[in-house]
Amino acid sequence: MHFKFFKRFSILILLCGLCLAVGAQTEIPKNWFHLDPTQDGYNGVSSQKSYEVLLKNKTAKPIIVAVLDSGVDPEHEDLKSVMWINHGEIPGNGLDDDANGYIDDIHGWNFIGGKNGNVGADTYETTRLFAALRYKYENADPDKLNAKQKKEYSKFLKYKDNVESRRATAKSNLEGMLASQNQVKSGLDAVASALGSKALTIENLNSIEDNDSKKLAIGLSIARNILEDQPHLKTADELKKFVENEYAEGIGQFSKELEFNFNPEFDSRKIVGDDYKNVEERFYGNNDVRGPDAKHGTHVAGCIAAVRNNGKGMDGVADQVKIMSVRCVPDGDERDKDVANAIRYAVDNGASIINMSFGKGDSPNKDAVDAAVKYAESKDVLIVHASGNGSADIDKVDNFPNKYIKKRSLFGSRSVSNWLEVGALSPIQGEQMVAGFSNYGKKNVDLFSPGMVIYSTIPDNGYENMQGTSMASPIAAGVAALIRSYYPNLTAKQVRKILRESSIKSNVEVTRPGRGSSIKFSELSSTGGMINAYNALQLAANTKGKKKKKDVNGYHQNSNEGIPRT
Repeated sequence: MHFKFFKRFSILILLCGLCLAVGAQTEIPKNWFHLDPTQDGYNGVSSQKSYEVLLKNKTAKPIIVAVLDSGVDPEHEDLKSVMWINHGEIPGNGLDDDANGYIDDIHGWNFIGGKNGNVGADTYETTRLFAALRYKYENADPDKLNAKQKKEYSKFLKYKDNVESRRATAKSNLEGMLASQNQVKSGLDAVASALGSKALTIENLNSIEDNDSKKLAIGLSIARNILEDQPHLKTADELKKFVENEYAEGIGQFSKELEFNFNPEFDSRKIVGDDYKNVEERFYGNNDVRGPDAKHGTHVAGCIAAVRNNGKGMDGVADQVKIMSVRCVPDGDERDKDVANAIRYAVDNGASIINMSFGKGDSPNKDAVDAAVKYAESKDVLIVHASGNGSADIDKVDNFPNKYIKKRSLFGSRSVSNWLEVGALSPIQGEQMVAGFSNYGKKNVDLFSPGMVIYSTIPDNGYENMQGTSMASPIAAGVAALIRSYYPNLTAKQVRKILRESSIKSNVEVTRPGRGSSIKFSELSSTGGMINAYNALQLAANTKGKKKKKDVNGYHQNSNEGIPRT
C-alpha cells in the first residue's frame, strides 16, 4: 500500500496524549526540506543553496521520473507543464500509435483499471493469502494432513490470525470513534466558549479556569495535544474543523478496512479484467493515470518536480524532470504483478528514475518483481524506495519490494546496484531528528531524507502537509534527478554511490523509532547519513561518467538537447 502515516487522523491516539515531536515553539517553514542544515537549522537537502551556488547558468538534460503510485493529477497547476507526454501517441484516437502495447498512454499507464472503471480500495496481501488457502483448510483436520500440507496449514493459521485480529481492531477503532465523536465535539465547543475571541495558543488554553467541568477538561486535553502537533491552527473554529476532518477521515479509513482491506470475499480484479493468475501477462489496464484517489501520488510528484519559481504553491526539488504517472497502488496492498509491469513500463518508456512509495509484508510473486528490478538495473534505471512507516528495523522484519534478488543457487540472494532505500527525517535537529514512524535498518536502509510536515501538491490545484517515508523517498528521488539531469553521463550505480557517500554523517543520539530509547543516528542506516543535494552535486561534478553520450537514458523525445535552467 502507499505508505500513510495513520497517526494523522487517529483522534484516539491523540486522546492518549501521543503526538509528533516536531515541537510547537516555532512554526516550520513550508519549504524547510529545501533548506540547508548548517545555514538554516533544519534537516533539509540544501536544494535551494544548490540552485543559487552550484547550478547557476548550468545546462541540463531533461529526464523522466516515473511515479509508481495511486495516480497523479496531470492537470494540477503546479504539475501540468512537467507531466511526461508520450509524443508517439495521438490523444483519444483509441489506437496504439507507438506500438508499445498500451493505447492512448499519453502521461503514463494505469495497471489497476479496466474498461469499466478503476480499482480504488483493495485487500491487503495477507487477506489475499488467507482467502487463497481458506477453501482448503478452513475445516481441515490437522491430524490428517501430510508434511507438506501441515506446512501450508501453518501459514493459513498465521494469515487467518493476522486478518481476523486486525479486522477486530478496525471494528473496535471504528466503534470507538463513532462513540467518542459527540463527546469530543462537546468538549471543543466548551473550549471555544471559554476562549471567546482569544487566539488558540497553549498559554491561553492554560489560562482557562478549571470549573470542574468534565466536558471542558476533555476539550482542553484534546486541544493541547492537537496544538502541539498542528501549531498552524490559530482559532477555536480552525481546531474544530480540523478535528471534524480527522474524524471523517478516520471513520472512512476504518470502514474501508472492514469493507475491503480485511474482507477475504472482496475481489478487485473483476474491475481490471486481466488473467490474474498469469503473472507474465503484460498488456491490461487503462490510460487513466489519475484514478479515483490521486492524493498520495500527486503529493509525491510535487515533492519531486512541482514547477519551481512560478509563484504557485510550492517548489519541487528537481527542475528538469518530466513526471510519468504509472498507477499500480490501490488503497490497500499493491499486487506484485502490477508492480512488475509498472516497473517494466517505466523503463521501456524512458524513465531514468523510478520512485516507489509503497510496501507490504508479504510478496507471493516476488520473482516477477525481482525480474523487473533486474531489468531496470540492466537498463541503467535508478529505483528509489520508501522504507515504510512501521517504526521497524527492516533488517529483522520482511519489507517488500526490496533490493534482494532470489537466486536459485548455493549462493542465496544478491542485491541489485540500482536500489536506494530511504528513511524519514523530521525538520528538527538533534534528538528528535528521525521521524518516529520511520522504518530503519543498519543494513537495509541507505540514508534518511525529509519526511515530516512536507507541503506539496494534492489534486484539483490543492496543497497540503503530509508525512511519511512516502515523502522522504520522492525528495531523495528529486536529488537523484538533479544529478542525472545535470550530469547525464553518470550511471544509476554511480548516482546511488554519490548520494550515499555525500550524505551528511552524524553520530548524534536520537530517539529510536517506535521504542523511545536512544540510539546513535549512524546506527539507523548503512551510511549513517542524511541526503544532501549540495554535497552530492559537488561530488558528481568530480566524478567521471561511465556512459557514452549516445547511451544517455533520459527524456527520450529530446535526449540530445541540453536545456538551460530558467
